[in-house]
Amino acid sequence: MDEELFSEKEESFLLVDLKIQIPQELYVAYQRCSWMIVHETGRKTLDVMQEMVRDFLMKHGC
Repeated sequence: MDEELFSEKEESFLLVDLKIQIPQELYVAYQRCSWMIVHETGRKTLDVMQEMVRDFLMKHGC
């Protein structure tokens, strides 16, 4: 299916939560980094989250 055919609300039904356990300093760094990307680029927080996960998976050949 073409993702552009889904509205934001419909797309949110296709999402699942991902819970990871990380040290406090990594959590703070992630929050700071994602906040800066969102505010500097105007992109959506969800888009930034998905990009970070995709980058991780690609880096590890998954």
